[in-house]
Amino acid sequence: MTLEEGTDAPTVTAPNQNGEEITLEFDDPTVLYFYPKDDTPGCTIEANQFQRERESYADAGVDVYGVSTDDVDSHDAFCEQEGLEFDLLADPEAELAAAFGVDVQGGTTARTTFVLADGEVKAVYENVDPDGHARDVLFDALEDGLVSLPE
Repeated sequence: MTLEEGTDAPTVTAPNQNGEEITLEFDDPTVLYFYPKDDTPGCTIEANQFQRERESYADAGVDVYGVSTDDVDSHDAFCEQEGLEFDLLADPEAELAAAFGVDVQGGTTARTTFVLADGEVKAVYENVDPDGHARDVLFDALEDGLVSLPE
């Protein structure tokens, strides 16, 4: 079952596209988005839109991480091909997916996004449309007062 709003966020560790172990404790505002597979149409749209909004997320003090069951090499190639400048976390054993209760079928994760801060889940988006999702998540976080842009 997917973690719900108000639930404590688990501390997780996974390698990024460079093979560096990244530990996330979610004290600072973070968007963690699970997606099915590197270099597929919907996932490419979603990744490119998070990349396009990267500066706005950074201005609001929000870190962004993508997660799929693809391995480090796949993530590295995807980041290189698409010019992605944020971390993609490799979860080939679906351990992160399990920690967040994200459904995995046929080796791919369901498209699910979490907004986390202060060690807890602040918002959950399930079965999202990848087109426009990055902007919607940021807009909602701003509107809900979870983050703010500098004056």
